[in-house]
Amino acid sequence: MRTQPEASELTDPGQSGLRAGVGRADITDYGAGPVNDPLYVKALVLRDAGTTVVLVTVDAVALAEIGPIPNDYLPNVRRQLQAELGIDPANVLVNASHCHGVVCPEVVQRTVDAVRAACEAMVPVRVGTGRGHEDRIQENRRLRLRDGSEADVRHAYSLPPDAAVDGVGPIDPQIGILRLDRPDGRTLAAVYNFACHPIQGVPGGGNTADLAGFASRAVEEGLGDGAAALFLQGCAGDINPVLYKDVEHPRDAEPLGNLLGLSVLRALRKIECREGARIRLIRETLALPRADLSECIRALEAEQAEVLRSLQGTSLNLKTFLSLVAKHGLSPEFPSYYSHRYLHDRALGRDVYDRLDALNRGQIELYVRNIHAMERLTRIRANLDLLVMHQAQNAAAGMAPLNVEVAGLRVGDFVLVTFPGELSVAIGLDVKRRSPHPFTFVAGYTNGYIYYAPTEEQLRNRGHAQEDSDCLLADGWRALFDEKVDSILSRL
Repeated sequence: MRTQPEASELTDPGQSGLRAGVGRADITDYGAGPVNDPLYVKALVLRDAGTTVVLVTVDAVALAEIGPIPNDYLPNVRRQLQAELGIDPANVLVNASHCHGVVCPEVVQRTVDAVRAACEAMVPVRVGTGRGHEDRIQENRRLRLRDGSEADVRHAYSLPPDAAVDGVGPIDPQIGILRLDRPDGRTLAAVYNFACHPIQGVPGGGNTADLAGFASRAVEEGLGDGAAALFLQGCAGDINPVLYKDVEHPRDAEPLGNLLGLSVLRALRKIECREGARIRLIRETLALPRADLSECIRALEAEQAEVLRSLQGTSLNLKTFLSLVAKHGLSPEFPSYYSHRYLHDRALGRDVYDRLDALNRGQIELYVRNIHAMERLTRIRANLDLLVMHQAQNAAAGMAPLNVEVAGLRVGDFVLVTFPGELSVAIGLDVKRRSPHPFTFVAGYTNGYIYYAPTEEQLRNRGHAQEDSDCLLADGWRALFDEKVDSILSRL
């Protein structure tokens, strides 16, 4: 693996014709309940002699399929931008942060308004590229189990027992950064790419842009001078915020977002901006195969029935189970009474308390097995529902290929690959390793939404974790994706 510099050095030090403008609009649905912090759509418009590119970030879970943004959002935005501003629809990239905030019904018009504001505020810019590092706020939510399968960390169901867990997957601590400065040296915009599900929430439960919103606020306040920070969600399919299942503290994304924001600021200060950058965008359509999930559904239904048959009756209920667990945990040798009673009976050749304890231990073990079976059933049920839903979607589409947009954007040395699915982090890491460009970054959740896009290994686990169950794609999709991405990168 080659050694890469920490900041770019543009090859053309001459005068640049590159101009840029930024705009934003509040897209919070203030009628949907309490609001903790606002949601924004932010637009960065880049223009040189031959190309205009629009990069939009939206504080929303997705641009279609799930969440409040309707499926016709992207075509409507592109149509209006072309009609009102003369912008080629092919040159519009829109990334959803994947926060679970609720946006307002006017999100299409406010997106157009943000782009218009950016177009009206164009100024000459110098460009710099770099990378930061943040490994304190995220963790891989895939758990490798000793039986060879995998599970995932969700609030939707319980985790497997600790003894069953054998390992975890990777994270990507890299922050990809594009810095745009005005001629006087003040930063106009900082675009930063990072991979983590922004689903921590806030203690009061209000509407929030989550860790991405807090990070951007920290960056903007740190830079000052009206600078805009645009968060690009990366390959976060299997990446959770750290300590996601913590039950000892209120869920709070703000400390995590602040840590990310400070790491972005630290990296921004090391980046030198220069003139002479050029922009290039390649956007192509890729046809991906849909999965026939019927066999997987049947297998999971059979597993569900087998686990259900494993449940056995016990004389305990929750009340007596908890009481016995406490006593046997506190005093394993003498759980049912004080020690002197055991010693007295043993001296007389009796073992009534020992026999009672042995009986209760057996009932406790049986009850625990039932609990673990129940937890396994909840995981099966949740993932089976996802498989059934996606099988119906694929059948309704006649199993026709899933057409998606794959784009490559280059701004100076900053290279960005985009894809509409929730890519697993290992896929993004592989793209970066293969790329001929030192500063290559990957953004999922862009120009549409097609649910999860897992690795081949994860797809072999279908039905046992969300990433492999909440998925429309068939085996073999990854090779097509890699071929397309490599082709685009070779032409940037």
